[in-house]
Amino acid sequence: MKNLLLMLVAVSALTMSALAMAAVNVNTADAEALAELPYIGEAKSAAIIEEREAHGDFESVDDLTRVSGIGSTTVDRIRDQVTVDSSSASTDGGS
Repeated sequence: MKNLLLMLVAVSALTMSALAMAAVNVNTADAEALAELPYIGEAKSAAIIEEREAHGDFESVDDLTRVSGIGSTTVDRIRDQVTVDSSSASTDGGS
């Protein structure tokens, strides 16, 4: 019984880790989900949404440089944590 409990705890921890590592879709994510990304925060999160609403979806992760305050260094730092692909299994912050 103790082994079964330990196994369930391990599986739960792995599942939560996998969910936490899922990429955030910058074309669908809400401000809260974007703000949780490293180097982004609330101000840049709002700027991402403003840019997306004003000029349409981002076609590539590199398009994030369209956003004031986000340069290529920031994009390179978050590249593995974001996506623009609507067909990928990504989190969108519930929106």
